[in-house]
Amino acid sequence: MRILLLSLLLLLPDTGSAQEVRQVPCRFLRLGGDDDSETVLAPSVKGAEVNCPLSTSSISAEIICSVVGSTINFHSRGDQKTAGIVTLPVTAKRALLVFVKTPSKGETGKPGALPWRILAIEDTPRNFPEGGAFIANFYNNDIRFVVGEHRGMLHPAGGHGYAMPLERDSFNMAPVVFEFLYNGQWRTVKENNLRFLPTIRYLIFAYVDPESGRPRISTVQDLEISETHDP
Repeated sequence: MRILLLSLLLLLPDTGSAQEVRQVPCRFLRLGGDDDSETVLAPSVKGAEVNCPLSTSSISAEIICSVVGSTINFHSRGDQKTAGIVTLPVTAKRALLVFVKTPSKGETGKPGALPWRILAIEDTPRNFPEGGAFIANFYNNDIRFVVGEHRGMLHPAGGHGYAMPLERDSFNMAPVVFEFLYNGQWRTVKENNLRFLPTIRYLIFAYVDPESGRPRISTVQDLEISETHDP
């Protein structure tokens, strides 16, 4: 009987074996707040930890992070506790990681929620077409928008890349309009023109400001945040 049990145990999968680890270049951005000195730690090559700056004014340079299985577990610098966890698609060769502080009032996070919510965006031509825009919804409700001839709506946690608008004026400007579903009504939070050029790509984020609890739209042009709008 013992021999039989031993044979069965040897046939079972080794659940304690190490998960696959891969190295992925990541860039970092923080939405909300004005403290550009805040950072988190991520596991990197050979088990070391690497410092990841969370700037609100620019996207960081690429930092090589270790993805264990399909996730990156970030830690706070001070207490070394888990600050946030993000899942990367297995296809991701490069990623932009967008951090939003868990709201403290207004739209409060669930009890025991981690300090940061993190959105992973694959850095590919499909998501970031030349001269186009990537739109992501960090808000807790639907958003809808117009970008040139493009019209769309995104549910919470949705994201989509749009090609450079063909309908532009002689100054390469195209209309951009964003609306939040806020207290049961659609509210316009941004209505203006943006200049679209092959050398520029926009990142436009809907999110909840962690301090005021109010929804906002932030527009990032290339490596620089250009504007923020309140509803």
